[in-house]
Amino acid sequence: MRTVIAIIAVNLMLFRTALAQNTGGYPDSIKKAFALYEAKNYRASAQTYTNAFKVNGWKGFSDDRYNAACSWALAGNADSAFYQLDRVVNLMAYNNYAHITTDTDLNSLHNNKRWATLIATVAKNKEKAEEKLNKPLVRELETIYADDQSGRKKIDSLAKIYGLQSPQVKELFKTIALQDSVNLMKVKKILDKHGWAGPDEVGALGTVTLFLVIQHADLATQKQYLPLMREAVKSKKLRASSLAMLEDRINVREGKKQLYGSQLRSDAEGKMKFDPIEDEPNVDKRRAEVGLEPLKDYAKRFGLDYTVPEQ
Repeated sequence: MRTVIAIIAVNLMLFRTALAQNTGGYPDSIKKAFALYEAKNYRASAQTYTNAFKVNGWKGFSDDRYNAACSWALAGNADSAFYQLDRVVNLMAYNNYAHITTDTDLNSLHNNKRWATLIATVAKNKEKAEEKLNKPLVRELETIYADDQSGRKKIDSLAKIYGLQSPQVKELFKTIALQDSVNLMKVKKILDKHGWAGPDEVGALGTVTLFLVIQHADLATQKQYLPLMREAVKSKKLRASSLAMLEDRINVREGKKQLYGSQLRSDAEGKMKFDPIEDEPNVDKRRAEVGLEPLKDYAKRFGLDYTVPEQ
């Protein structure tokens, strides 16, 4: 189901949150459906997805319909699974061939005669989507992304074994910092030559990679490229939510309060806490303006039970 690497999942979710601001009970129903999926109550999950689409005028986001198909497949209802996949693939031009062909949630559909036709269409969608991409640049950014994430993927597992302040974890952070400096040199060359490349040029992952490398850079570099990123938001090449996260990081580094609550740090006991937030009672209003989810939902990802303070 949702096997997208965390940062991409976050960005997609932020986009969906922005579009779902005024769709009544749709977001809550989707959350409930996914919770039922995680609890392995697949039929109830699938039915809850259907209810979500119903309250939303039978409209649904592509990833929600895909997830509904997964729940239906796991519940043993191939017809309903293919119904959702048909809408995602044929009406919404789904093109993530690598994901759908390896998603074990859909294994029960592989022997169905409709599967081969569906996958062939996904392949065509992928080919069409990539026609206008700068493929050499896409490949370069894919490598940079893999290098950016390789060390970071090891942090949690290593910290659980040795502790966050252990020599092993500190050594890993040194390795990550070294790789970050190499990645930054590559990305600076790309930005200086191409400007901010949007999804239509380098794909969603490519744009996320540019953002990640700048987000992980030193303060001077972040401030250097901030105007470029602001222009990228205006031209729809970068999400406003990504810019908000960078602005928060810059403010925190400069000893100022953050505006959107995206930045956290761990205390001496390893517990996560938010860096100080400007006008905290109104933080969710600012987050909504840039397509960010409510702060209490964001906090849950870090194991925090957070409530926005009253005025």
